[in-house]
Amino acid sequence: MTADRHRRRARLRCAVAVLALIPALSACGGASAPAARPVVAPSVDQGLRAALPAAIRARGELRVGTDASYAPMSSFGPDGRTVVGIEPDLGAQMGRILGVRVTFVDTDFGALLTKVRDGDLDLAMSAITDTPQRGEAVDFVNYFVAGTAIVVQRGNPAGITDIKDLCGKAVAVESDTTQVDLLARSQRNCVDSPIRVSTYATNSDALLRLRTGRAAAVLNDLPPAVLLTTDPRTRSQYQLASTTQYEPAPYGIAVAKGQPGLRDAVQGALQQALTSGAYGQALARWKVHTGAVDQVTVNSGR
Repeated sequence: MTADRHRRRARLRCAVAVLALIPALSACGGASAPAARPVVAPSVDQGLRAALPAAIRARGELRVGTDASYAPMSSFGPDGRTVVGIEPDLGAQMGRILGVRVTFVDTDFGALLTKVRDGDLDLAMSAITDTPQRGEAVDFVNYFVAGTAIVVQRGNPAGITDIKDLCGKAVAVESDTTQVDLLARSQRNCVDSPIRVSTYATNSDALLRLRTGRAAAVLNDLPPAVLLTTDPRTRSQYQLASTTQYEPAPYGIAVAKGQPGLRDAVQGALQQALTSGAYGQALARWKVHTGAVDQVTVNSGR
């Protein structure tokens, strides 16, 4: 990472997600949302609040790490400082029920689990796929399901329609993601012409390679991929290679293994948001309701 990037990251850190549901950008295209159901306004659940660690209750704040380069999950809003998206919206709902402020902190994706494990962050919520390997470091509260999609330049000049078509081509991807692992597994189909994989610190960096023709494809989780290909600001540049979603799996909010009270409080708060209808309303605002879960679980990616 360059010195300029470190300075830019430093300026952007500690961005606060507002504690109200933020209206979705009109550009967030996708399938039409299901009919809205009445939503019961959340109130503080004193039992769940009591389960929080004493230090968090005293501070009155949950510090949540996220890589704010992955709209519509988490990204910077128009002011360049406030983190917006479905994850900050769900965090806001969680904070209301737990009676604490929720602050989203822009963090390199590859550092999220370490910072949670070491106590520098209380939680990490950043489209983190719950995998057995990651589960060795932290616990996960599972709140969403998504798989991987292949994004190509508009017009698909390389003619990519399947992951097997990536053999011999340059593919850009964010480092430390499950997409890196998927590409590694896919190399077995490319004996004579391996995929030329390049990894980058953020998804934005990977997309720049695709946009400028230095990569034939980028692998993204489905919600960001759909947004890129339907948003009026970007749809002239990107399209999905196909409708295939590879290896759907649960997203998890990372919690340190030594914090079962915090883990259970987060699970309980999100389950209340789901039961009340606030969870579904938030997903529908960002048009990602197809990734909804029926129940908020713990460590379901094992």
